[in-house]
Amino acid sequence: MTHQSHDPSTRPSQPVPARRRVRGHRAARLLRLALIGYVTWCVGLFVMQDRMIFPRDLAHPPVTSRPANTRFEQWWLDVDDETRVEAWYLPGRGRTASSPGPAVIFAHGNAEIVDDVADFAHRYASAGVSTLLPEYRGYGRAGGKPSQAGIVADYLAFHDRLAARPEVRREQIFFHGRSLGGGIVGALAARRAPAALILESTCTSVASFCHGYGVPEFLCRHPMRTDRVIAALGRPILIFHGTHDDIIPVSHGRTLHALAPGSTYVEMDAAHNDFPTDLQAYWREIRAFLAPLGLWQDATTP
Repeated sequence: MTHQSHDPSTRPSQPVPARRRVRGHRAARLLRLALIGYVTWCVGLFVMQDRMIFPRDLAHPPVTSRPANTRFEQWWLDVDDETRVEAWYLPGRGRTASSPGPAVIFAHGNAEIVDDVADFAHRYASAGVSTLLPEYRGYGRAGGKPSQAGIVADYLAFHDRLAARPEVRREQIFFHGRSLGGGIVGALAARRAPAALILESTCTSVASFCHGYGVPEFLCRHPMRTDRVIAALGRPILIFHGTHDDIIPVSHGRTLHALAPGSTYVEMDAAHNDFPTDLQAYWREIRAFLAPLGLWQDATTP
């Protein structure tokens, strides 16, 4: 009589139960669908980011072909055969070749045009500060398509033209940017160190918002890493932010302040689009920041 071996290793393999196979196929299918959905989401955001960061359709068209106030000079920068970008320039009160002084480059928000910030130029000019308001490509009267690289290149050209003005002291040029404009002048500061920097309702970086959308930062074509710039800038910095900012949370302003040792931080009871709610307090802070640096000559209270 022969005896059969009962070694388990010699037993034929058992078929996987049908129910388990179905569950495995279903899980793999769901994983593929999730991956396709995520890739589609990332591609969509990559394609749409220009409209999200530069919503120029929200900015109203200019009413006139040139500044209504004749005190402004209208400068033009010919980028190429199809792209022409403008800037408005207003000399500071009392500034001449024999009496040169400070100047500011002001960058507006992403749903504005230079016409909307003319009041800033008037206020600065009254304090003896010559003011340049460069436009963004694709905004207002400017041609082209907005991008961080293109706009910063334009700002560099305008900066150097401003620095060559006889009524401007090159070493006394400072930058002021609000909202998206803070990211623009932050990037400009990495190429042309300013006498001082004012950031208003500015994010640490545009790239930092990628996490909220669940996408990696490298997909952001216009990162505007203001956080990295100011950490190594070594120049006087004033940071404004609204406590109730509903577009760029106040945590961004507080983080920028922490990243820039010695910076001045002013938090106001305001949201984003209504900042500042107290104009007099706002200009007092600016004057208190700039006057000790020799960048503000108006001694009157705003």
